[in-house]
Amino acid sequence: MKRNRFAAALALATATATAPALADTVTIAGDNAWHPFAVDSLLAPLATPLRWIDDSGALRTFTFSVGAGQSAQLTVLDLDFAGDTFSVFSNGALLANTSAVPVGSLEGSADVGFNFAAALANNSFSRGLFSFGQGSYTIGGSLLQSATFAGVPIEATGGAVRLAFVTAPVPEPETISLLLGGFLALGALMRRRGISR
Repeated sequence: MKRNRFAAALALATATATAPALADTVTIAGDNAWHPFAVDSLLAPLATPLRWIDDSGALRTFTFSVGAGQSAQLTVLDLDFAGDTFSVFSNGALLANTSAVPVGSLEGSADVGFNFAAALANNSFSRGLFSFGQGSYTIGGSLLQSATFAGVPIEATGGAVRLAFVTAPVPEPETISLLLGGFLALGALMRRRGISR
C-alpha cells in the first residue's frame, strides 16, 4: 500500500512538475494551529538544498511577530513517513536542526500521513521547539535527512509548523506571601547582624 501511494504521488508530481515560483509567505498567528509545508525534488528541482515548498513548488516561508513583553515557541514537525530531519532558518540564518532520528524507509517506517498528534506521539518523527523574543521573524527550512525507498533517498516529504505565544505565569497569592515573608525574614536577619557588630 505504501509503495502504491508513493508511486501514484511520484507519477502525479512528475506529470505536473514545474519550476518553483518565487515564494509563498504565510503569516502565522500564535494560535497553536498547524501550517503545512512540503519538500519535493520533483516539484522544486532547482532548489538546493531542498527547501520547504507549497503544493505548487513555490518556496514556503512563515512570518510572525512577537510583541514587547511576549515570547513565542515555534514547533517544527516531520510528517508522512518517519525518518526525515530539517534545517530551520530564521531571517535567513541557520537557527538549528530538528531532532536526530534514524533514517526511515518506505518499506518499514511509521506512516502517519498528516496526523499531527500521531507524529508528535512517535519519537521516530523529527521535531524541534524554538523560542523567540520580541521581534519579527521569517522562518524557512530545508531537508537535512531524507527517508529512503529501496535504499535511495526519496527527497519528498511533508512537515508543519505551529506557533504559540507564551505568557509569564501570574504568581499565586500563596507564592507572593511566601516571597514577602522571605524578604521580611532576610531583612530581620540583616538587622540583627548589624546590631551585634
